[in-house]
Amino acid sequence: MSALLCPKMQSYFSAHIRLELPRMTRKSAIAALLILPSFSYAATVLSSPPELNNKSYVLMDYETGQILAAKNENEKLAPASMTKMMTSFIIEQKLLKGELTENEKVRMNESAWCRGSSTESCMYVPLNGTATVLEMLRGIIIQSGNDASKAMAEHISGNEGSFAYEMNQEAKKIGMTNSHFINATGMPAEGHYSTAKDMATLAKHIIHDSSKYYPIYSEKEFTFNGIKQGNRNALLYTDPSVDGLKTGHTDEAGYCLTTSSKRGPLRLISVICGATSRNERANQTRSLLTWGYSNFETVSVKPANQALAKAKVYFGKTNEVQIGLAENFNVTMPKGQADAIKTQISVQPNLNAPLEQGQVVGKLTATLDGKVIAEKPLVALKAVEEAGFFSRMIDHIKMFFSNLF
Repeated sequence: MSALLCPKMQSYFSAHIRLELPRMTRKSAIAALLILPSFSYAATVLSSPPELNNKSYVLMDYETGQILAAKNENEKLAPASMTKMMTSFIIEQKLLKGELTENEKVRMNESAWCRGSSTESCMYVPLNGTATVLEMLRGIIIQSGNDASKAMAEHISGNEGSFAYEMNQEAKKIGMTNSHFINATGMPAEGHYSTAKDMATLAKHIIHDSSKYYPIYSEKEFTFNGIKQGNRNALLYTDPSVDGLKTGHTDEAGYCLTTSSKRGPLRLISVICGATSRNERANQTRSLLTWGYSNFETVSVKPANQALAKAKVYFGKTNEVQIGLAENFNVTMPKGQADAIKTQISVQPNLNAPLEQGQVVGKLTATLDGKVIAEKPLVALKAVEEAGFFSRMIDHIKMFFSNLF
């Protein structure tokens, strides 16, 4: 074959004959949707967000991860029992992966057992008694049980310290850049901290990645061992749009609350750190949500699984592939500007077969007033099989001449 090719073409083939583009599956494409560029509404006239008497707060758009309003959002603070969101998230992920089962029995060792105290919240599993993993999960989320949190930490990792290491690894994985956990409960400890922004990021992943178990965060009460306890999130009882997530309180942390609320297509996540009372953390959350829903709306840019374009494919049994989105592309923006959104498709050059269904092949960019407001991966909507040898050689020649000119 090389005798039939000019030197320049031989050089081209030696460099490109084994070229393989990076591949991403549909699953990893969906995961990538959670890591999006931030953008600014500085040029848009909005009403000012409320002034809140607390240490820190964040209002985040769930769809894009954009921070809509914030104060000291990156300040490292004691998160109190909002820590348990990471504990529950790890349990949920292990259940989804099959590393734990819902009916698996978990023993309450003396090191985790709650003797009953006004200084901590408990699920009240008896000493040396057992509860299922799903019961423990409810005890952590609804009752904020320190005993359940520690028992699950020991069940998963052998001891609470080893579990804290896993918490920190998971925090890095999902983009919590200013958090460090020492324990599974949020009880005061030197070097145990997080931020309002990181807690919002964690809430976003719980809602998306643990959707099967997310409804537990909206349950108003849970009874175990004959003891019924109510969820400490007061907004669950007064605002039907609120469906989670977690309260927290210690003397050091003050009163804290991570909340998610969904009205129509718009879901907002708020985090309050260091309010002065239970009522204040609830009222401040209401104020943030009211401001957010008054100023922003979520609009559909493009739906999932719809052919948006065709892309040229080399070395395949077909020479083109339809491309689209793995998930619906929605953006949150100031109200009344949906008609001003523009989109642009970018496709990777020289797509080579074989292509898997769901493989990322480009991106769709949404802009407002010339500024990028969101991006999402474009994927192959169908697989493209590799062609035979001679068809591939013809495509190599075509690719060579297209690059030559």
